[in-house]
Amino acid sequence: MTQYIIQRILATVPIIAIVALVVFSLLYITPGDPAAMMAGDQATPAQIAEIRDRLGLDDPFLTQFVRWVGNIVTGDLGTSIFTGLPISQMVAQRIGPTVSLMAVTLVFAVIVAVPLGVVAAYRQNSWLDTLVMSTAILGFSVPVFVIGYFLAWIFALKLQLLPVQGYNPLSQGFWPWMSHLILPVLSVSGVYIALIARITRTTMLEVLGQDYVRTARAKGAGELSVLFMHALRNGSVAIVTVIGLGVALLIGGAVVTESVFSIPGLGRLTVDAILQRDYPVIQGVILLFSLVYVFINLLVDLSYVLIDPRIRY
Repeated sequence: MTQYIIQRILATVPIIAIVALVVFSLLYITPGDPAAMMAGDQATPAQIAEIRDRLGLDDPFLTQFVRWVGNIVTGDLGTSIFTGLPISQMVAQRIGPTVSLMAVTLVFAVIVAVPLGVVAAYRQNSWLDTLVMSTAILGFSVPVFVIGYFLAWIFALKLQLLPVQGYNPLSQGFWPWMSHLILPVLSVSGVYIALIARITRTTMLEVLGQDYVRTARAKGAGELSVLFMHALRNGSVAIVTVIGLGVALLIGGAVVTESVFSIPGLGRLTVDAILQRDYPVIQGVILLFSLVYVFINLLVDLSYVLIDPRIRY
């Protein structure tokens, strides 16, 4: 098991290097001159040249990349073009709402989607199965921002049950924190629940036809025990895999949802940076999201040996 863990950790090193290279390359493949943006519209060519020299933008690509990676290793993500603040400080101020949104969405989606997928497989071709799968298709089809605006219109504007925008940290109380997350979580979790429910149903249909499931039933095991202790447990590798891969949906959904509900998180910071062409901020946030995605999928890989002891590499 130790060897497997070391192998998986080492396998992420080249992935992280490639991600860093791609993120840094954004500065070169996007239009516009960062030095000109920092200098302003009234800047002279000499002032722009001075900024380029100060930032090292005229150095060779590899030299700039190595310097950028070295700064990141020390915790320096750079400085915002427009605010002049360290990007690490801006990320620290915004990371709380995004972590709360993604964590609550992940827990809620798993709690809802896995039982739905199990029930749909158990009642295959029934009205319940049709309802679950139809809802899943609807969750895939409707954009996140449409769901967000609809929920805000119903529950915030019409019924006035929940706040329409903003965020309260958990330190201010559980309900003020959760009340601002309910609508965003419902908005972004639809596609995630649909994905997990469909994979859970497909996996369960395959597992329920196995010999050990029939043996468990022949020994007198109850249906709940058969479904969750035998079938779901043995099919959980595929389900955990899609949960990890679906984190990309959460990240993309967080960017949209935070804009819809005016949540001051990393998603909103990304949108603002894109509109302002604040390339250092864009690079820093995208790199952070990418590293989180790689790390979560590493945890998924490591969980395989706990879920299924037969997995050894």
